[in-house]
Amino acid sequence: MRLTTRKIVVAGMLGAVSIILGLSGLGLIPVPTPAGAVTIMHIPVILGGVLEGPVVGLLIGLIFGMSSFFRATSVLFADPIIAILPRLLIGVTAYFAYLGFREKNTSVGLIIAGLVGTVTNTVLVLGLAVFRGYLPYEAAVSVALVHGVPEAVVAAILVSLVGKAVMMYQNKNQPVEKNLNK
Repeated sequence: MRLTTRKIVVAGMLGAVSIILGLSGLGLIPVPTPAGAVTIMHIPVILGGVLEGPVVGLLIGLIFGMSSFFRATSVLFADPIIAILPRLLIGVTAYFAYLGFREKNTSVGLIIAGLVGTVTNTVLVLGLAVFRGYLPYEAAVSVALVHGVPEAVVAAILVSLVGKAVMMYQNKNQPVEKNLNK
């Protein structure tokens, strides 16, 4: 796969959006759960992977992971393996999930990509936290259920809405039905 100027620019722009979401607090949406908020800082990674391919998703994930590592406020994210490694795979797994569904139904593909990208982040971060001794297994499962499920739902909705909008804009000279069902 060739890394074009467009792909580099998209990776930089979506990486910047991810950083801004993290630094500004806009990346945390309040929800009525014990966690209190769900993060959407990984949404640019998922969108980059789906819209521009797995390499772009990996690059945006790297930016997101490095940002998380450099501004870590807990020992968990001060560990580069936990802060960076899972984020590298968010856009890659989202891309392949989308790829499996896009021919049949673009909307379902985007929803699945949002779910898979979020689950990748949640499972790998919590799994590595357990593996590296930062969290007991029971706590990780509890966090995954209480925090991860609402986060996955929000991601599925946002990836579907934003992904469809971007795809329609990219293909503005084609009928909407063709854009959304190819």
